[in-house]
Amino acid sequence: MSQLVELALICPQEQVERVSDALMELDALSVTVEDADADSPDEQALFGEPGMPIPRAGWQRSILKTLFGTQEEASEALTTLLAQDFAAEVHVQGLVPVDDQDWVRLTQSQFAPVPITESFWIVPSWHEAPPQARTVMRLDPGLAFGTGTHPTTRMCLRWLARQGEWSGRRVLDYGCGSGILAIAAGLLGATDLTGVDIDPAAVTSTGHNAEANGVKVQVGQPELAQGEFDLVLANILATPLKLLAPLLCAHLKPGASLVLAGLLERQAEELAAVYAPWLALSVTDAEDGWVLLTGTR
Repeated sequence: MSQLVELALICPQEQVERVSDALMELDALSVTVEDADADSPDEQALFGEPGMPIPRAGWQRSILKTLFGTQEEASEALTTLLAQDFAAEVHVQGLVPVDDQDWVRLTQSQFAPVPITESFWIVPSWHEAPPQARTVMRLDPGLAFGTGTHPTTRMCLRWLARQGEWSGRRVLDYGCGSGILAIAAGLLGATDLTGVDIDPAAVTSTGHNAEANGVKVQVGQPELAQGEFDLVLANILATPLKLLAPLLCAHLKPGASLVLAGLLERQAEELAAVYAPWLALSVTDAEDGWVLLTGTR
Protein backbone atom coordinates (compact mmCIF):
# COMPACT_ATOMS: atom_id res chain seq x y z
CA MET A 1 0.00 0.00 0.00
CA SER A 2 1.34 3.45 -0.94
CA GLN A 3 2.11 6.05 1.69
CA LEU A 4 0.68 9.51 2.03
CA VAL A 5 2.20 12.11 4.35
CA GLU A 6 0.25 13.98 7.02
CA LEU A 7 1.44 17.46 8.03
CA ALA A 8 -0.04 18.72 11.31
CA LEU A 9 0.11 22.44 12.16
CA ILE A 10 -0.95 24.48 15.20
CA CYS A 11 -2.72 27.58 13.94
CA PRO A 12 -4.42 30.53 15.69
CA GLN A 13 -8.14 30.88 15.06
CA GLU A 14 -7.94 34.05 12.99
CA GLN A 15 -5.63 32.43 10.43
CA VAL A 16 -7.31 29.02 10.06
CA GLU A 17 -9.23 29.81 6.88
CA ARG A 18 -6.33 31.60 5.19
CA VAL A 19 -3.81 28.88 6.04
CA SER A 20 -6.26 26.17 4.92
CA ASP A 21 -6.74 27.91 1.56
CA ALA A 22 -2.98 28.31 1.16
CA LEU A 23 -2.40 24.61 1.86
CA MET A 24 -4.92 23.61 -0.81
CA GLU A 25 -3.24 26.02 -3.22
CA LEU A 26 0.04 24.25 -2.40
CA ASP A 27 -1.37 20.93 -3.65
CA ALA A 28 -2.60 19.45 -0.37
CA LEU A 29 -4.97 16.53 -0.97
CA SER A 30 -7.15 17.50 1.98
CA VAL A 31 -7.22 19.76 5.04
CA THR A 32 -9.12 19.07 8.27
CA VAL A 33 -9.41 21.33 11.31
CA GLU A 34 -9.53 20.05 14.90
CA ASP A 35 -9.56 21.61 18.34
CA ALA A 36 -6.00 21.56 19.69
CA ASP A 37 -7.47 21.49 23.20
CA ALA A 38 -9.90 18.63 22.61
CA ASP A 39 -10.40 16.28 25.57
CA SER A 40 -8.96 18.88 27.94
CA PRO A 41 -10.55 21.46 30.27
CA ASP A 42 -9.95 24.09 27.55
CA GLU A 43 -11.96 22.23 24.89
CA GLN A 44 -14.43 24.48 23.05
CA ALA A 45 -17.67 23.58 21.29
CA LEU A 46 -18.59 25.19 17.96
CA PHE A 47 -22.28 25.13 17.11
CA GLY A 48 -24.13 26.43 14.06
CA GLU A 49 -27.70 26.39 12.81
CA PRO A 50 -28.53 23.72 10.19
CA GLY A 51 -27.80 24.99 6.71
CA MET A 52 -25.89 27.99 8.02
CA PRO A 53 -22.11 28.54 8.21
CA ILE A 54 -20.42 27.75 11.51
CA PRO A 55 -19.78 30.92 13.56
CA ARG A 56 -16.00 30.58 13.35
CA ALA A 57 -13.62 28.79 10.97
CA GLY A 58 -11.69 27.16 13.80
CA TRP A 59 -10.92 27.02 17.47
CA GLN A 60 -8.79 29.40 19.52
CA ARG A 61 -5.95 26.92 18.99
CA SER A 62 -6.62 24.74 15.98
CA ILE A 63 -4.79 21.75 14.54
CA LEU A 64 -4.74 21.70 10.76
CA LYS A 65 -4.09 18.19 9.47
CA THR A 66 -3.29 18.09 5.79
CA LEU A 67 -2.39 15.23 3.46
CA PHE A 68 0.25 15.30 0.72
CA GLY A 69 1.15 12.66 -1.83
CA THR A 70 4.85 12.57 -0.94
CA GLN A 71 7.30 13.70 1.75
CA GLU A 72 8.92 16.04 -0.78
CA GLU A 73 5.61 17.75 -1.61
CA ALA A 74 4.80 18.18 2.09
CA SER A 75 8.24 19.64 2.90
CA GLU A 76 8.12 22.03 -0.07
CA ALA A 77 4.63 23.20 0.84
CA LEU A 78 5.63 23.71 4.47
CA THR A 79 8.65 25.80 3.48
CA THR A 80 6.52 27.98 1.19
CA LEU A 81 3.78 28.38 3.79
CA LEU A 82 6.07 29.37 6.66
CA ALA A 83 7.69 32.01 4.45
CA GLN A 84 4.37 33.90 4.25
CA ASP A 85 3.74 36.82 6.60
CA PHE A 86 0.33 35.52 7.65
CA ALA A 87 1.89 32.25 8.87
CA ALA A 88 4.10 33.89 11.49
CA GLU A 89 2.19 32.21 14.35
CA VAL A 90 1.80 28.82 12.65
CA HIS A 91 3.84 26.03 14.26
CA VAL A 92 4.62 22.51 13.09
CA GLN A 93 3.25 19.71 15.26
CA GLY A 94 4.35 16.77 13.15
CA LEU A 95 5.07 15.34 9.71
CA VAL A 96 4.39 11.59 9.50
CA PRO A 97 3.59 8.95 6.85
CA VAL A 98 0.06 7.48 6.83
CA ASP A 99 -1.60 4.67 4.90
CA ASP A 100 -3.31 5.67 1.67
CA GLN A 101 -7.03 5.05 2.31
CA ASP A 102 -8.63 6.57 -0.81
CA TRP A 103 -9.32 9.84 0.99
CA VAL A 104 -11.13 11.17 -2.06
CA ARG A 105 -14.05 8.79 -1.64
CA LEU A 106 -14.03 9.02 2.15
CA THR A 107 -14.57 12.80 1.97
CA GLN A 108 -17.16 12.92 -0.83
CA SER A 109 -19.88 13.88 1.60
CA GLN A 110 -18.11 17.20 2.26
CA PHE A 111 -18.59 18.39 -1.34
CA ALA A 112 -21.82 20.08 -2.38
CA PRO A 113 -22.78 21.96 -5.59
CA VAL A 114 -20.77 25.18 -5.98
CA PRO A 115 -22.38 28.29 -7.54
CA ILE A 116 -20.08 30.31 -9.80
CA THR A 117 -22.80 32.65 -11.06
CA GLU A 118 -26.56 32.36 -10.63
CA SER A 119 -26.77 30.11 -13.68
CA PHE A 120 -23.33 28.40 -13.75
CA TRP A 121 -22.78 25.62 -11.19
CA ILE A 122 -20.19 22.94 -10.46
CA VAL A 123 -22.02 19.81 -9.35
CA PRO A 124 -20.47 16.55 -8.04
CA SER A 125 -21.79 13.45 -9.78
CA TRP A 126 -23.71 12.29 -6.71
CA HIS A 127 -25.78 15.53 -6.53
CA GLU A 128 -28.69 16.79 -8.64
CA ALA A 129 -28.12 20.12 -10.38
CA PRO A 130 -30.15 22.98 -8.85
CA PRO A 131 -33.10 24.16 -10.99
CA GLN A 132 -31.54 27.58 -11.71
CA ALA A 133 -28.39 26.05 -13.21
CA ARG A 134 -28.24 26.54 -16.98
CA THR A 135 -24.56 25.63 -17.34
CA VAL A 136 -23.50 22.62 -15.25
CA MET A 137 -20.02 21.19 -14.84
CA ARG A 138 -19.88 17.69 -13.38
CA LEU A 139 -16.71 17.52 -11.31
CA ASP A 140 -15.78 15.16 -8.48
CA PRO A 141 -12.92 15.83 -6.05
CA GLY A 142 -9.73 14.05 -7.05
CA LEU A 143 -5.97 14.09 -6.65
CA ALA A 144 -5.54 17.15 -8.91
CA PHE A 145 -6.25 20.65 -7.62
CA GLY A 146 -9.43 22.37 -8.77
CA THR A 147 -12.96 21.65 -7.57
CA GLY A 148 -14.28 25.21 -7.65
CA THR A 149 -14.22 25.61 -3.88
CA HIS A 150 -11.03 27.69 -3.68
CA PRO A 151 -11.30 31.49 -4.20
CA THR A 152 -8.68 31.52 -6.96
CA THR A 153 -10.60 28.94 -8.99
CA ARG A 154 -13.95 30.62 -8.39
CA MET A 155 -12.59 33.97 -9.56
CA CYS A 156 -11.26 32.47 -12.80
CA LEU A 157 -14.58 30.76 -13.44
CA ARG A 158 -16.56 33.92 -12.66
CA TRP A 159 -14.42 35.87 -15.11
CA LEU A 160 -14.97 33.25 -17.82
CA ALA A 161 -18.73 33.14 -17.25
CA ARG A 162 -19.11 36.93 -17.26
CA GLN A 163 -17.29 37.32 -20.57
CA GLY A 164 -20.09 35.41 -22.27
CA GLU A 165 -19.77 33.18 -25.31
CA TRP A 166 -16.36 31.68 -26.16
CA SER A 167 -17.34 30.09 -29.47
CA GLY A 168 -14.46 29.85 -31.95
CA ARG A 169 -11.84 30.85 -29.39
CA ARG A 170 -8.56 28.97 -28.84
CA VAL A 171 -7.96 28.53 -25.09
CA LEU A 172 -4.90 27.40 -23.09
CA ASP A 173 -5.21 26.28 -19.45
CA TYR A 174 -1.61 26.30 -18.20
CA GLY A 175 -1.22 24.24 -15.01
CA CYS A 176 -4.62 22.69 -15.63
CA GLY A 177 -4.90 20.57 -12.45
CA SER A 178 -8.35 19.01 -12.70
CA GLY A 179 -8.97 20.73 -16.04
CA ILE A 180 -11.71 22.85 -14.51
CA LEU A 181 -10.87 26.07 -16.37
CA ALA A 182 -10.46 24.49 -19.80
CA ILE A 183 -13.68 22.52 -19.31
CA ALA A 184 -15.54 25.67 -18.25
CA ALA A 185 -14.38 27.44 -21.41
CA GLY A 186 -15.63 24.44 -23.39
CA LEU A 187 -19.03 24.48 -21.72
CA LEU A 188 -19.20 28.19 -22.54
CA GLY A 189 -18.62 27.53 -26.23
CA ALA A 190 -14.88 27.21 -26.91
CA THR A 191 -13.98 24.16 -29.02
CA ASP A 192 -10.17 24.47 -29.40
CA LEU A 193 -8.98 23.69 -25.87
CA THR A 194 -5.53 22.77 -24.56
CA GLY A 195 -4.64 21.90 -20.96
CA VAL A 196 -1.07 21.32 -19.80
CA ASP A 197 0.45 20.37 -16.45
CA ILE A 198 3.75 18.94 -15.19
CA ASP A 199 1.85 16.56 -12.88
CA PRO A 200 0.84 13.26 -14.56
CA ALA A 201 -2.09 12.97 -12.13
CA ALA A 202 -3.39 16.30 -13.40
CA VAL A 203 -3.12 15.20 -17.02
CA THR A 204 -5.09 12.04 -16.23
CA SER A 205 -7.64 13.94 -14.14
CA THR A 206 -8.23 16.55 -16.85
CA GLY A 207 -8.81 13.84 -19.44
CA HIS A 208 -11.37 12.05 -17.28
CA ASN A 209 -13.17 15.25 -16.27
CA ALA A 210 -13.32 16.57 -19.83
CA GLU A 211 -14.82 13.29 -21.06
CA ALA A 212 -17.38 13.33 -18.23
CA ASN A 213 -18.53 16.77 -19.37
CA GLY A 214 -18.59 16.01 -23.08
CA VAL A 215 -15.77 18.49 -23.73
CA LYS A 216 -12.74 17.74 -25.89
CA VAL A 217 -9.46 18.98 -24.36
CA GLN A 218 -6.00 18.26 -25.73
CA VAL A 219 -4.09 17.53 -22.54
CA GLY A 220 -0.47 16.71 -21.78
CA GLN A 221 2.87 18.06 -20.57
CA PRO A 222 3.68 21.78 -21.12
CA GLU A 223 5.41 21.17 -24.47
CA LEU A 224 1.96 20.28 -25.88
CA ALA A 225 1.07 23.99 -25.90
CA GLN A 226 2.04 25.30 -29.33
CA GLY A 227 1.32 28.57 -31.09
CA GLU A 228 -0.88 31.46 -30.02
CA PHE A 229 -4.20 31.46 -28.21
CA ASP A 230 -7.14 33.84 -27.78
CA LEU A 231 -7.13 33.19 -24.03
CA VAL A 232 -4.46 31.93 -21.64
CA LEU A 233 -5.42 31.00 -18.07
CA ALA A 234 -2.91 30.14 -15.34
CA ASN A 235 -4.05 29.46 -11.78
CA ILE A 236 -0.77 28.52 -10.13
CA LEU A 237 1.28 30.52 -7.58
CA ALA A 238 3.17 33.82 -7.72
CA THR A 239 6.72 32.46 -8.06
CA PRO A 240 6.10 30.14 -11.04
CA LEU A 241 3.92 32.81 -12.66
CA LYS A 242 6.88 35.21 -12.56
CA LEU A 243 9.15 32.65 -14.18
CA LEU A 244 6.55 31.78 -16.80
CA ALA A 245 5.90 35.37 -17.92
CA PRO A 246 7.83 35.19 -21.22
CA LEU A 247 6.38 31.79 -22.10
CA LEU A 248 2.76 32.63 -21.27
CA CYS A 249 2.90 35.95 -23.10
CA ALA A 250 4.43 34.27 -26.15
CA HIS A 251 1.25 32.20 -26.38
CA LEU A 252 -0.97 35.31 -26.61
CA LYS A 253 -2.37 36.45 -29.93
CA PRO A 254 -2.66 40.21 -30.44
CA GLY A 255 -5.84 41.15 -28.59
CA ALA A 256 -5.79 37.96 -26.53
CA SER A 257 -6.66 37.86 -22.82
CA LEU A 258 -4.39 36.66 -20.01
CA VAL A 259 -5.92 35.54 -16.69
CA LEU A 260 -3.62 34.87 -13.73
CA ALA A 261 -4.62 33.54 -10.30
CA GLY A 262 -3.06 31.94 -7.24
CA LEU A 263 -1.91 35.35 -5.98
CA LEU A 264 -2.24 37.11 -2.66
CA GLU A 265 -3.17 40.79 -2.67
CA ARG A 266 0.32 41.87 -1.64
CA GLN A 267 1.83 40.02 -4.63
CA ALA A 268 -0.31 41.69 -7.32
CA GLU A 269 1.78 44.83 -7.88
CA GLU A 270 5.04 42.89 -8.18
CA LEU A 271 3.56 40.41 -10.63
CA ALA A 272 2.03 43.16 -12.76
CA ALA A 273 5.48 44.75 -13.00
CA VAL A 274 6.99 41.47 -14.25
CA TYR A 275 4.39 41.24 -17.05
CA ALA A 276 4.53 44.96 -17.94
CA PRO A 277 6.87 44.50 -20.97
CA TRP A 278 4.09 42.50 -22.68
CA LEU A 279 0.78 43.82 -21.35
CA ALA A 280 -0.85 45.79 -18.55
CA LEU A 281 -2.39 43.61 -15.84
CA SER A 282 -4.95 44.85 -13.34
CA VAL A 283 -6.84 43.36 -10.41
CA THR A 284 -10.34 42.54 -11.63
CA ASP A 285 -11.57 40.40 -8.73
CA ALA A 286 -10.64 39.72 -5.12
CA GLU A 287 -11.79 37.21 -2.52
CA ASP A 288 -10.50 36.26 0.93
CA GLY A 289 -7.11 37.90 0.39
CA TRP A 290 -6.60 36.38 -3.08
CA VAL A 291 -6.76 38.42 -6.30
CA LEU A 292 -7.34 37.85 -10.01
CA LEU A 293 -5.11 39.64 -12.51
CA THR A 294 -6.28 40.07 -16.10
CA GLY A 295 -5.05 41.94 -19.13
CA THR A 296 -5.27 42.15 -22.92
CA ARG A 297 -2.26 41.98 -25.18
